[in-house]
Amino acid sequence: QVQLVESGGGLVQAGGSLRLSCAASGGSFSSYAMGWFRQAPGKEREFVATITKNGAITYYADSVKGRGTISRDNTKNTVSLQMNNLKPEDTAIYYCAAERTYSTYRASTNSAPYAYWGQGTQVTVSS
Repeated sequence: QVQLVESGGGLVQAGGSLRLSCAASGGSFSSYAMGWFRQAPGKEREFVATITKNGAITYYADSVKGRGTISRDNTKNTVSLQMNNLKPEDTAIYYCAAERTYSTYRASTNSAPYAYWGQGTQVTVSS
């Protein structure tokens, strides 16, 4: 069972950047596809980005495509989300999530397959 802890959130002006990190422990990190999701006040949790367990394949929500980059370091058990050109609508709690998978091609954009979740980190973008 893997435990996930996010960090790197904060308050940033529109147009700025943040790098969110998620540290995993307690499991074989390279066995998990990893995803980032976010939830804004009054809204449902939504997909942001995902990466296969070997880091070879990534998918992004249209809302962050071109502004966000997901990456992972399996030697350090971390996954990161670099967000550039932040907009007020990016304001949300950002969660990292892990899905144990045997497939090197699997990286779900749906939250349901992810069994493990962090507590989240708040990102606030001011206009």
